[in-house]
Amino acid sequence: MTTPGYEISPWQLRWRGLDLDGLRRTESTFALANGHIGLRGTFEEGEPRGLPGTYLNGFYEQRKLPYAEAGYGFPEDGQTVVNVTDGKIIRVLVEDEPLDMRYGNALKHERVLDFRSGTLRRHTEWESPTGRRVRITSERLVSFTQRAIAAIQYTVEPLDDKIQLVVQSDLLANEPVLSRTDDPRVAAALDKPLISDHAAAADYRAVLAHHTRLSGLRLAAAMDHEIDLAEDNVRTEMTVEDDLARLTIAADVPKGSKLTLTKYMAYGWSSKRSSPALRSQVDAALVGALQTGWEGLLAEQRAFLDDFWDTADIEVEGDAELQQAVRFALFHVLQAGARGESRAIPAKGLTGPGYDGHAFWDTESFVLPVLTYTIPDAARDALRWRHSTLDKARARAKTLGQRGAAFPWRSINGDECSGYWPAGTAAFHINADIADAVVRYLNATQDKPFQNECAMELLVETARLWMSLGHHDTHGNFRIDGVTGPDEYTAIVDNNVYTNLMARRNLRAAASIVEDNPSLARELGVDTEESSRWRDAADDMVVLYDKELRVHPQSECFTHHARWDFKNTPAEAYPLLLNYPYFDLYRKQVVKQSDLVLALHLCGDDFTPEEKARNFAYYEALTVRDSSLSACTQAVVAAEVGHMELAYDYFAEAALTDLHDLHDNVQNGLHIASLAGAWMAVVAGFGGMRDHGGKLTFAPRLPPELTKITFRMSFRGSKIGVEIRPERVAYRLHSGEPLELSHHGEPFTLGTEPVILPVPQPPSLPSPQQPHGRAPARRRPR
Repeated sequence: MTTPGYEISPWQLRWRGLDLDGLRRTESTFALANGHIGLRGTFEEGEPRGLPGTYLNGFYEQRKLPYAEAGYGFPEDGQTVVNVTDGKIIRVLVEDEPLDMRYGNALKHERVLDFRSGTLRRHTEWESPTGRRVRITSERLVSFTQRAIAAIQYTVEPLDDKIQLVVQSDLLANEPVLSRTDDPRVAAALDKPLISDHAAAADYRAVLAHHTRLSGLRLAAAMDHEIDLAEDNVRTEMTVEDDLARLTIAADVPKGSKLTLTKYMAYGWSSKRSSPALRSQVDAALVGALQTGWEGLLAEQRAFLDDFWDTADIEVEGDAELQQAVRFALFHVLQAGARGESRAIPAKGLTGPGYDGHAFWDTESFVLPVLTYTIPDAARDALRWRHSTLDKARARAKTLGQRGAAFPWRSINGDECSGYWPAGTAAFHINADIADAVVRYLNATQDKPFQNECAMELLVETARLWMSLGHHDTHGNFRIDGVTGPDEYTAIVDNNVYTNLMARRNLRAAASIVEDNPSLARELGVDTEESSRWRDAADDMVVLYDKELRVHPQSECFTHHARWDFKNTPAEAYPLLLNYPYFDLYRKQVVKQSDLVLALHLCGDDFTPEEKARNFAYYEALTVRDSSLSACTQAVVAAEVGHMELAYDYFAEAALTDLHDLHDNVQNGLHIASLAGAWMAVVAGFGGMRDHGGKLTFAPRLPPELTKITFRMSFRGSKIGVEIRPERVAYRLHSGEPLELSHHGEPFTLGTEPVILPVPQPPSLPSPQQPHGRAPARRRPR
């Protein structure tokens, strides 16, 4: 056997060799999903396994949130994603010996996640403890085109003599899962969370229907099969009970022949539809999948991905590992959001149970920029989900004594699930993050139906929240006090600059849209006086500036706090939140993740180039990156101000967060926002792409370690390509109408002919310093 590990390849993630201790990590990286269904990359045989997982987006169980002391306005209930009915299981007995990778010998073993075919392939040659050898090949997919469908083709081939094979294909509900938490409430919620409503089987098809105890959600899962064996001596048996349906296939298979089982799975859930309706839905989905057939599903998957890569691909020349990593990142971002439709995009996607399956502000600020410029329909659907939860957000604002809508810090169904106020509800910036994503999507697509049906109401209600949260002081300045910005090591502060700038953009966008659509504005109860107040508040917004240090304080008094003692903080004490009291963190100049620096990116038109350089250097010395959200933003701004090698290091950190398991928690799922951040580091960092005010501009530069970067994106129906070399950049219009763009501040029109322009040298600035021991790993191309 070869040494286990990932093999570098531009369009695949290949793992050669068997590493049972690494299963939890590879089950996450090899996960397949389409935004509706998620399958962790467990072995088909069910065992050995690290952490089994089959997820349906939005399907959760409810539980009480624990409080040492309750307080008014604290959320009462939490939500936890449920491991639903597992259809991946295909067990094999070789002459009565279970095929189990813990026993016998794995003579050959490899798994391949293919970014072009959208499938997970496996090739194993296994020798049983008594010396019988078989070859296992399998391929599985979660369909992008048939949303309810997943499928596996599984082949067993004797390598020596004739062998009796018994194959068991299962649908298993309430799969035993070891508790991953010390919270007994979570463990109780996940202990047999599904209650049987119906179980039936006929021929090769079976269906199980369940509901949850507390959340009241209903689920149906079904499977059907095709069996391919040259010999006709096949015996089959179907059994079914409340939590298990099993097709058993027995056959004597000679050497030179093989048994192939194609398994189709269908999933559906609802909070409103009846169990019979869901059973009918999954039955119909199975019929459609069988009509398409295995080869048809493969062809549809490939065609869908060909179209995606034609719009979204990134080529990195000079670093083969980062080329692989950035395509891995894009593929998983696509899997997280492609067919989510009326559901959220969780922070872990559908790759694991981390964060209880909740969605955060990560979606709007990190994931949706990628989707907006690559697969905009998915961005629209994610924003439609936010709009569908507006009534809950209005109710939450009312509970908090505010007007407008207060969207939850973390949630599955739109209700607030964060029981920790300083790093939860107080982070009101999520409302402006949502508004920012709405404006970006509208500017990039000019989607009038979405504007009228969703966007305007979202912008109006978030603007109303800021007017309620903030106030004009005696000097006429508009203040927003008592909030938490993106940096959760500095909580409950006044005038967080990121929050104030994003709120200002929110208020101005809301005023513009209602002024342009007066009839719709009247339907929402907005008059000219209200929109004028929004503009006045935006114009009067406090934006702090320390004249002595010539930087923007992250929040009021931040630059006057004592600095954290980085030199005497041991490496094993990171992340700080697990080793020091929040009380101490809140009083010091120490930054968990980019906050003011994120403002330099998203609100970059509010700063001069000199201010950006000074601010970046100041906060670089304070930021410890205890969050996976930080490196990509630091890459973007480092590239903009001219620190190209540092930007390259941060790009690598963002792109390799999961493949290198940098935060030691990939076992619970991938970091979808950090993966999206790899795209941001390339397109917004090295490409210098900005979309301020709906104008698409570029300021590309390459780090010295790379010889070329090419990326593609979509804007207003036009597909464009940008090819960056050390001394020049080529812009190409691949399809669509000509676009008005800008290159390092100089406007140009991109039409049918390529536009080739020189790349100016970056400014020469002193290298910024990081906190002691927290500099990024120096990247060496591989």
